Amino acid sequence: MTLSREIRLAARPTGEPTPADFELATTQVPGEGELAEGQILVRNTWMSVDPYMRGRMDDVPSYIPPFRLGAPLEGSALGEVVASHAPGVPVGATVTHFLGWREYAVLDAAAATVVDTSIAPADAYLGPLGTTGLTAYAALTRTAPVREGDVVFISAAAGAVGSVAGQIARELGASRVIGSAGGPAKTKKLLDSFGYDAAIDYRAGGLPEQLAQAAPDGVDVYLDSVGGDHLEAAIGAIRPGGRIALVGAISTYNATEPPPGPNNLFHAAKQEATLRGMLVTSHLDLFPEWIGRAAPLLADGSLRTERTVVDGIERAPEAFLGVLRGANTGKMLVRIGAVTGSHAVTGAHAVTGSHEG
Repeated sequence: MTLSREIRLAARPTGEPTPADFELATTQVPGEGELAEGQILVRNTWMSVDPYMRGRMDDVPSYIPPFRLGAPLEGSALGEVVASHAPGVPVGATVTHFLGWREYAVLDAAAATVVDTSIAPADAYLGPLGTTGLTAYAALTRTAPVREGDVVFISAAAGAVGSVAGQIARELGASRVIGSAGGPAKTKKLLDSFGYDAAIDYRAGGLPEQLAQAAPDGVDVYLDSVGGDHLEAAIGAIRPGGRIALVGAISTYNATEPPPGPNNLFHAAKQEATLRGMLVTSHLDLFPEWIGRAAPLLADGSLRTERTVVDGIERAPEAFLGVLRGANTGKMLVRIGAVTGSHAVTGAHAVTGSHEG
């Protein structure tokens, strides 16, 4: 038997989660001789923490089931296959799967994806080559497609999705790309590293005025990961026929009362704008296309990405709370099995918000 530490949901939070809502437990996982046919044992080396996980901590119906109290949390992870009863997934393969928040995972091979670490670092498959990169790509090619000459506005622009989305918008022919982030360090990063033409510091206040200055003639496409005041400002600036991708609303995730909606929705109607929701799980068919397009750009440095890394499974709750507070630039990852007690931020993939990126 193999011992494995895991993070369980200890309590359902009210408002912003706290460390007391999580517990670290040790359990046993089957050894090689105890795996069922078709199963694999994976030693997780990286796991992802993402804003959407906050919604799963509430016991309410949604597009994905809530976490169960007393059970390990789930989420995207990557690791090495250390035992296999599945001919198509050999020992030594690197795979992605959805049983994160634990050091070892037993799962059906059909629920894992073998990734090619010869074309990109392994952890890239949880960031730019994972669902966050795919979210940016699908949002700007399908949900709110960018057309040649468009002015594009992206919120949480220094986060995992936004830091990639600005560069995708440029590749798709946008004439001007504007990003919003929290604080001067992040807005500088938008201009210096992620190819944005203009950067808005929402913490400085006056978001509609800052957006009007950055886009005096309005915007054609808005990728919304924030909701609230950002969505309202974007609707106020939307051009006729504009497209808005509703990807997330992180500013509302810890709300204890129903958050107010934009007060200018009829302006979207007058502009004949489209507001369309997006779940990345509806666009997984784009993965091969996106990886084929992004991996060469990542390898030659054309696609610049960053990550924020926290070491140790026991610090996964800390990393998750950091994402909700905007502690990350680029993708927030937990490195499992590394020396604990350290926190590292590394720059351009080499890789590295406030609550909004």
